[in-house]
Amino acid sequence: MHPAPSVIIFTTFSGLGFGLLFWLGIGAITPNGLMAFIWFTIAYLAAVGGLLASTFHLGRPERAIKAFRQWQTSWLSREGICAVATLLIMAIYGAGLVFFDTPLRPLGWIGALGALGTVFTTSMIYAQLKTVPRWRHWTTPALFLALSIGGGALLAGQVTEALVLLTLAGALQIYTWNTGDTRLAQSGTDMASATGLGHIGKVRAFEPPHTGTNYLMREFIHVVGRKHARVLRIIALGSGFVLPIVFLLLPFSHIWGGLALISHIAGVIVLRWLFFAQAEHVVGLYYGKR
Repeated sequence: MHPAPSVIIFTTFSGLGFGLLFWLGIGAITPNGLMAFIWFTIAYLAAVGGLLASTFHLGRPERAIKAFRQWQTSWLSREGICAVATLLIMAIYGAGLVFFDTPLRPLGWIGALGALGTVFTTSMIYAQLKTVPRWRHWTTPALFLALSIGGGALLAGQVTEALVLLTLAGALQIYTWNTGDTRLAQSGTDMASATGLGHIGKVRAFEPPHTGTNYLMREFIHVVGRKHARVLRIIALGSGFVLPIVFLLLPFSHIWGGLALISHIAGVIVLRWLFFAQAEHVVGLYYGKR
């Protein structure tokens, strides 16, 4: 699929922001006064900034409010509701720390669960799609959560937890790539099923459906060369997991911590680009692109 910059920014930074809110909510760090204001500002800038970035991919952003009405059937609607509820709860929890030096623990834990719920609902927007076999797997929500909590731990300065979580996320990412590369073929979807003509016999494309491009081809068909993808995967693994782990294993300093965070964010951006660029939508079969 077409890797739109707005969606890459959204999935990268909203996950990081809600990951930090999770660690703040469970009390891994309990700042107060000005420091609490700074911590929550960082978390909200990442979470809210990511959410706002996602609206730039909408044809009519002013209608985004309507997405909240379909919570019974739409994971997008559930994501919006979870995000707003979590941000409101954590705002109250943060206000207690900033103005009264009082951690409202029940609210913090509810907000932390809400942060995880927001990331999970975001992942299910993609994992529910039968048309993208690579995404329709338990590893999609698992990886979203692992990256969010791991990145949040890194941002929150939870070194031990970050080391464990980033190691697990890196291993899960490798497993996701290895299994994801075969899911389209294993799904049983082919030209015959894409066109509905399989009952006639073997189906092949005689000519393209039309001479020019269209919306489906622009948005849902993006072919990445195998060699190109391999190089990007190595860069993503190195930047997103290996380098941050190496920096965290060095004697602690804010410089190493900052480099670990920057490297991780850069790696996740590449991961997200690959996440969309390598998603083989079955509509590509109809156009003879798979």
